[in-house]
Amino acid sequence: MRNSDLQDTIARLEGENAALRDALGLDGPSPVAPVKVPGAGYTRHRNWSWTLLATVFIVIGAVLAPAATVASWAKVQLTSTESFVATYAPLANDPAVQSFVADQTLEVIQANVDIPGLTSEVFDGIIALGTGPGATKALEALKGPASQGLVSLVRSTVGSFVQSDTFAQVFQDALRLSHTQLIATLQNDPQAAIAVGSDGSVGIQLAPIIERVKTVLLDRGLSFAAQIPAVNRTITVAQNTSVPTLQLFYGLALAAGAWLPWIAIFFLAAGVAVARRRALALVWAAVALAMAMVVVVAGIAIGRLIFIGSVSPSLIPSGVARTVFDTVTTAMTTTGVAVLVLAIVVAIVAWVSGPFTVSSNLRGFARSGATWVRESAERHRITTGRTGEWIYAQRTLIRAAIAVIAAAIVLFTRPLTTDLIAWTLVIAILAVVVVELVQRPVVKVPEPVQDLEETAPPVTAG
Repeated sequence: MRNSDLQDTIARLEGENAALRDALGLDGPSPVAPVKVPGAGYTRHRNWSWTLLATVFIVIGAVLAPAATVASWAKVQLTSTESFVATYAPLANDPAVQSFVADQTLEVIQANVDIPGLTSEVFDGIIALGTGPGATKALEALKGPASQGLVSLVRSTVGSFVQSDTFAQVFQDALRLSHTQLIATLQNDPQAAIAVGSDGSVGIQLAPIIERVKTVLLDRGLSFAAQIPAVNRTITVAQNTSVPTLQLFYGLALAAGAWLPWIAIFFLAAGVAVARRRALALVWAAVALAMAMVVVVAGIAIGRLIFIGSVSPSLIPSGVARTVFDTVTTAMTTTGVAVLVLAIVVAIVAWVSGPFTVSSNLRGFARSGATWVRESAERHRITTGRTGEWIYAQRTLIRAAIAVIAAAIVLFTRPLTTDLIAWTLVIAILAVVVVELVQRPVVKVPEPVQDLEETAPPVTAG
């Protein structure tokens, strides 16, 4: 068809189209009905469903986190005697606890040995040998001071002992015995010694301490110490009416301490996995975990006030109660703070690496800086060569490996501490920076494009 015939046909069709519009009374082009995309409403509903499910998972994980922290601590304290001893052993070096133990030990000795009576018998024996009136009167006057001096000597001996390294070892032995008896009591062992009283008192066995003090007194020539019997007495270090209920929850604590932390982590991870915007979900999951740890730390602080206020001064001095509570909860507080720091770090890292405007600009600025450093180095003939090119090709895998290793360190290293998290983060950041600097992007030179007129096929006429 020739060009003239084609132009005539186009003009005729345009004329017929204009005539048809005039006949229908249309001034402009006919409106186009909106196109309905099949399944669009279902897609929006599905997205909302996944978002709701992700929110539920994250909330469940955050709610379980405080219980998981407490259960994990309880499991260690209830099952591991060595961990129990390591937790309480520092109490032996606390002056308030040393004074309390010394007073209790001296009280046991005085209750079982009549020091004034023994002193009086000694002086009466001397008088019976036949002393004059003056000597008898003097000896009678010395009974009281001699008795008090002997008590002071015993007190000094006990005080020196509780401040020695030997006492620290004996204290550990007493703790080990107490924990063994506590576990036996919680397991309803009929052969267990009473370590948990019906009034909720929890104590440390004094028998090893008194036995060692008895040996020290005998070594110093105080023969009356041989009359000290074997005493099965417990120093009360805490009292709480809810303590006997531990027997009901002992088995639950063992099971929950083992799997509850992992269930909390599973729900948080599942919430991020099912979310449509995973980066944002990870940020919110970390924030929720941080808030849960704030609840844990605040709960410990409130529990400290309640515990100290509820302990009877007749059982344990308030200073000792404060020291004992701090010793018991130190591991749990440290874990709570460490997880709080970890959650904040994860939230910041997720935000920085996420598809957000500000974070994208920050990453672009960092990449520009790294590029400038590489180019400056290469201008000075400092280059990583093929190794840098390989690192550039494997950069995604290397970054993933750094993230996995850092996460594994945090997840499986115990005890979890703030220092561990901080150093892990610093080393991971340095590793990423090193990868960014030593990688060497491969520059591909584009092939020259030939002129279209040279490559176009010849046009043949008609």
